[in-house]
Amino acid sequence: MNEEFKMLVWGALPYAVIAVFVVGHVWRYRTAQYSWTTRSSQLLERKTLMVGVLLFHFGMLAVVGGHIGGLLIPKDLTGSLGITEHMYHNVAVAMGTLAGVTMTAGLVILALRRSGNERVRKASQTADFVVIVALLAVVVTGMINTIGIQLLGDSHDYRETVSPWFRGIFLLQPDPELMAEAPWSFKLHALAAMGLFALWPFTRLVHAWSVPLTFIVRPPIVFRRRDSVAR
Repeated sequence: MNEEFKMLVWGALPYAVIAVFVVGHVWRYRTAQYSWTTRSSQLLERKTLMVGVLLFHFGMLAVVGGHIGGLLIPKDLTGSLGITEHMYHNVAVAMGTLAGVTMTAGLVILALRRSGNERVRKASQTADFVVIVALLAVVVTGMINTIGIQLLGDSHDYRETVSPWFRGIFLLQPDPELMAEAPWSFKLHALAAMGLFALWPFTRLVHAWSVPLTFIVRPPIVFRRRDSVAR
């Protein structure tokens, strides 16, 4: 891999994706607020949807938490807390495998439902299938890393390569050489993730930013019968 290509993919591309992600969300919100929705197909089929959604979202939350810990927390910090590399590796692989399998199972169920249920399929848009393919790419490459390399393979200390590269992006000091040293599956996982984030603003994934948290603290709505109000 020549220097220009490494700089383009691991130095410039992340910032292009961030720009598309931010500008795309602003554009979508300003021009198509009414499309900012999950476009739920629950009315068309409910049972399979509930199983897939619960597995996918619980697995996804665990996966995101693991990525935050693995990518953002430096290796030296966990070491200073008395967490050895062996301890960290075992916990990360165990929890990552469980979370990944859960998320994968949910995604497969949702994908089969959307493609196999005629009513759901006819109500779907092209973007819905594109999102599923993008998510599958991220999940499959992630499982190759977790199970194929970290659990069953020779293992790779991604906190020496991928993690500092990722932190360097936000510090405006990305080091493409770090990603060049990572295994091919880690590189594909990173590229798949960047592709997903580039697609995000233009799909139903925008609903992730519309979690109704205010519902928890909102005062209860009081309903009264019309005749009682008249009195």
